[in-house]
Amino acid sequence: MARSFDFLVMGGGVAGLSFALEAARHGTVAVLTKRSRSEGNTVYAQGGIAAVLADDDSFERHVEDTIVAGAGLNKRSIVEITVKEGPARLKALAAMGAEFNRKANGDFDLTREGGHSKRRIVHSGDVTGKEVERAMLAACDELPNITFFPDATAIDLIRDREAPHGKARVQGVYVLLDDGVIETFLGKVTVLATGGAGKVYLYTSNPDVATGDGVAMAYRAGARIANMEFYQFHPTCLFHPDAKSFLISEALRGEGGKLRLKSTGERFMKRYHELAELAPRDVVARAIDAEMKRTGADCVHLDMTHLGKAYLVERFPTIYATCREFGVDMAVQPIPVVPAAHYMCGGIVTDEHGRTSLPGLYAIGEVSCTGLHGANRLASNSLLEGLVFGHRAVAAAREPWPALHARLPEDR
Repeated sequence: MARSFDFLVMGGGVAGLSFALEAARHGTVAVLTKRSRSEGNTVYAQGGIAAVLADDDSFERHVEDTIVAGAGLNKRSIVEITVKEGPARLKALAAMGAEFNRKANGDFDLTREGGHSKRRIVHSGDVTGKEVERAMLAACDELPNITFFPDATAIDLIRDREAPHGKARVQGVYVLLDDGVIETFLGKVTVLATGGAGKVYLYTSNPDVATGDGVAMAYRAGARIANMEFYQFHPTCLFHPDAKSFLISEALRGEGGKLRLKSTGERFMKRYHELAELAPRDVVARAIDAEMKRTGADCVHLDMTHLGKAYLVERFPTIYATCREFGVDMAVQPIPVVPAAHYMCGGIVTDEHGRTSLPGLYAIGEVSCTGLHGANRLASNSLLEGLVFGHRAVAAAREPWPALHARLPEDR
């Protein structure tokens, strides 16, 4: 027997949970996650959330920084929506219980990352995504309308085969549960918030669940897909034979980290961009790759030793401790790093409310292609995007629903 809900959400990261929390005020919500309910890219996000909060900053600056980082291929109207609605969504998250680093006067302690012209990154130590996930899951647990289904792998979207061409509404999804049984989940609205596909690459910052399932399902169902050639590589992943997908946050370079050649210790970023280590991620990643190929080195070094142990332990406790586990004391020696697949800038084409080209199907977060990122995502715009469009999609998803017919293929 099929399970029916008003809203089906595939994915339990910042985008999916933002949608679920808002949608639960209007109907029943099922949140399906491939592994545990917190496992996904969000929980591994170290840097923070970009938002215009400082007096010397402006929406216009954030918009321009985003478009410059995206090589001008962004959709300006989407960038403006994201930037202008970001502060309100961030403050709502803080009101929900997410704890961020603050100054003595209570203001957010803003940091700067590559590609940003101002300090506008709100963070929670070096585990911002983990704190965001914790707060949102706690808020979900307070709402009886939200039901989680962990260890549930979505296989294929279900469409109304008897509807006229072009009007075949997505009605749900076939799901493989952890007991090996395939069940039918039906929803008046189906939301893909399944993240990216970093695991198709050798080096990636993504967890094992990031295998592109959402894009693949949407593509098979006939949804429009765009910009899949634009995959962002993060410049700095820990290079160690026993390390797996451990990101060395952009924030380290934002706080003064220097990239150096492994062989000579020479800094090289000034030869590639006037912003040196604070250049956009695509520039820094290509520069590192070029230097590795030129010198034959298997990595480069990120030097933080000039900042002192006390500061590094306080500002980057998780990164410091993890590096120590792998025999690297970042207070006295540089960190070996390599570029790694980090963020899918293309995906399922949507409008400004998360609607896809298929009736009844929405896509939000990394799996979507809104036009926000263009050819390269600006640092810390990812959690921001999930907050903004997870919230915006609910308004559209509440539009009058047709009857849920569940005319399913007979061979299933």
